[in-house]
This record gives sequence, structure tokens and C-alpha cells, in this order.
Amino acid sequence: MRRALALVALATTSMVSLAFVVPLLLVVHQIARDRAITDAQRQADSVVTLLAGTNVAQSIEDALATVPAWKQDSLAVHLPGQAAIGTTRAKPADIRLVRSRVDESITADVDGGVVYLRPTTLSSGDDVAVIEVFVPSEALSRGVTGASVALILVALGLVVGSVVVADRLAAKVVGATRNLAAVARAFGDGNLEARVEPSGPRELSDAGVSFNQMADRVVATLDAERELAADLSHRLRTPLTALRLDAEALDDGVDAARIREAVATLEREVDVIIQTARRPLSERGPEWCDLAEVVADRVDFWGALAEDEHRDCRLSGVGRRVPVGVSRTELVSIVDVLLGNVFRHTAPGVAFAVSVLMLRGPVAALVIEDAGTGIRHPRMAVRRGNSGGGSTGLGLDIVRRVAEAAGGSIRIDTSPMGGARIRVDLAMLDPAVFGHLGRGGVMPNREDADRSWPDVPRGAGDYRPLHRAVGALRAMRKTRVNSRSERP
Repeated sequence: MRRALALVALATTSMVSLAFVVPLLLVVHQIARDRAITDAQRQADSVVTLLAGTNVAQSIEDALATVPAWKQDSLAVHLPGQAAIGTTRAKPADIRLVRSRVDESITADVDGGVVYLRPTTLSSGDDVAVIEVFVPSEALSRGVTGASVALILVALGLVVGSVVVADRLAAKVVGATRNLAAVARAFGDGNLEARVEPSGPRELSDAGVSFNQMADRVVATLDAERELAADLSHRLRTPLTALRLDAEALDDGVDAARIREAVATLEREVDVIIQTARRPLSERGPEWCDLAEVVADRVDFWGALAEDEHRDCRLSGVGRRVPVGVSRTELVSIVDVLLGNVFRHTAPGVAFAVSVLMLRGPVAALVIEDAGTGIRHPRMAVRRGNSGGGSTGLGLDIVRRVAEAAGGSIRIDTSPMGGARIRVDLAMLDPAVFGHLGRGGVMPNREDADRSWPDVPRGAGDYRPLHRAVGALRAMRKTRVNSRSERP
């Protein structure tokens, strides 16, 4: 913008300068020519006075010796019927033309300059003499070069001065604009404390004030949403308390212990959700995690349910570090949504596969596919509120939103297994940087090969007891119903 304003000033001032300088240069050249011709006229007038007193050639030549033009060999007198006195350069035709016009002087071009021809009547009264004064080209342009250079320098000075002034004026505007853009960029990158120092023209200053108001409103809205999420999570404490009391009332046994462990795990997760929701965004950790680690952990999470429903699961691509620019919480939600859809929308016993791919870009891809019936309308499935399975329809929309926020995308097509194939592309980070920032800097080693479900190692955060507890509750409920139906 600053350069554009300087170029506008340069173009405008240049056009104005040219509009004045070109005519002035022509005027200067004409003034120099007129000055030289006027000097020739003055010298010719002095010769007329001399010719009025005599018409004898020798006397005339002696009298002409006092004229400056005679000394410069630029003066000649043409007497009728006699040879020219002095050095002549005029054409004979021009001499005859001047004699025929007694009252009119002319200027004619000759080699090396021009000649000024003036007729004058001699003392006899009948004869006409012609006075010739030669004006060289140097005299016609004397002083033109200096005046032209001065005019050009003045024009250039005006152009340069206008550009400098325009640049100084634009610097303030551009500086305020860049400041606003930098703060907006920082705010968009997650620095919610970034604010603009209003400066520059009134319009930009008002824009800065409006931006600060918008930023405050956004922060307030985010705080309200976090508080709402914390409050909603806090409401889970009541049913969890009732569930914990029911679990404690169960008889001692393996299933009862699993149920109590699952309830305790749920309570810890609710506490984590509440603490995370109430923590300001500025105090949260960096937005990155290891895709392979999270996928392996979440597949392990869903392992108990897969075993209960006799589903075959294959996991691949998790034997190497795959850092992506997504927070662990959001990535966990993505994997849970996709795996949850497999269990929710396919029949028990349907196999599925989970793989992590490293593509060019660099891009990391999470691929989840199953052997179910597939998705009839892939484009509609990723839109909020569109569901054909009795759910809220927000799952794939959450996946799409998180992927696009991380510079990725989601793609739905048909799997070679016969069902749906969902691929989520995420921007991958530099593994060296991730190793410096990662927890402990080293990941547990895993075999980089396909493997069946029972070989998947159990992670540190093992939620398998939760699913086993759910299965135990279902079995206990079914046993109670059957026992009641068998009573007489």
C-alpha cells in the first residue's frame, strides 16, 4: 500500500511537471532566438544611420568598422549595382525579395544560422540598400541549455519531494494497517490476549477500537461456552454418584470390581473435563499430539467392546511417530466419533480396520473402514444435523470441523471391505520438533505392521474395564429378567 501511494504521487507529479516543463522549454528556446534576432535588428538600425550620411563604398566600410557585427564578420551591406561590402551569406533571391519590399524586413535560414535582412533607402532617394546581419546558431541557443537544465532539475525536485511527502504520509497509514493485520493474525492463531493500539487515520483507529471490542466479545463468548461445558459436565456427578452407590451395593466379585473401577474412571474423566473446561485457553498446552499414539490408545479403549461383539479389528501404521497439529483432546474426540459410528451403525460381528498413513505434503491420514453397509449420502453425512441412524448427526460434523481447523479435510468413500471408508487428513509437524516438545521425547516402540486385535498392547490410560462393566451390567440385568420370568 505504501509503495502504491508513492507510485500514485510519482505518476501524478510527473504528469504535472511534464505539462509545465515542456512548454517552458519551448518558450526558453523561443526567447533565446528572439533575443538574438533583436540584437541583429539593433545593429542593423545602427548601420542605417551610417548609410544615411554617405553611399560611397569606402566611406561605408570605414564607418562599419565601429559596428560589433562587422568585427565578428557577421555584417554585410548590399548596395545597388555594386558588390557586397563585407561577408555575405544570404541568397541572391532573398536580397531581391527584400529590395522589392522596402518597408519589410525578413529573416532567412542559411548554413550555420540565420540572416536578418533589412532594406533601407539611400540618400539619393531612389536606390535601396540591403543590410545583412548574420546570427549564428550558437547565438540563437545561447543560455538555452542552462535554463533547460534548471527547469528539469526543478521538475525532478518537485517529483522527488512529492514522492517523499507521500511516502511519509503513507507510512503512518501503512504502519497502522500492518499493526492491525499483525494483531488480527495473532488473534487468529490463538493469542486471545492480542489487542490493537489504535493509531493512524480516524478510520483505521476506529477499526482498531472495533477489533478490540470484537476480541473482548469473542473471549467473553468462549469463557461462557467453557463455563457452560463445565456446568453440563458437573451435572453428570449426580447420576454418577447414584451409579457408584449401586456399584458399591453389588456383591463382591469380578464383575462388581470391574463395575466399580469403571465408575471411578468415569468420575476421573468428568473431573478432567470440568478442570479443562474451566481453564483459560491461554493456559492450555500446545496444539499438537502423536497421531499414532492416540490411535493406538483409543483402539485399545474400544477393544473390550469389540471382543464382546466378536468384531475382527486390524490396526496398522502406529509403529512410528506421527506428530500432527491437533490437540490430544480433539484428536481423541475424532477417533472416538469414528469408532463409535462403526459400533453404532454396523451389526455385531462386522469387522473394521484402523490405519495411520504418512502422505506427501507432509500430511498424515487416519483411515477407518468397515465391512458394513456403507454410507448412502457421504456429502450429507458431514453436515450438521443430517443423520439417518437416529443420532444427532453431529459426529462427522465435529470430525470435519476439527480437521479443517487443522488445515486438513475429511473424505468418505467405499471401502474394499465393502462398507464405509473414512479418511481424515491432518497437517503433520516436523518430527524433530515434536521430539523436543513431546512428553519424555521418546514414544514406546510398536511393530510397524498389520496385526490382529488381541496383539494390541494396553495403554497407560486403559478404559477396557468400562466396557467390561457395561457388558456385566447387561448380563446381570438379563439374568434378573430371566429369573423373574421363571418364577411360578
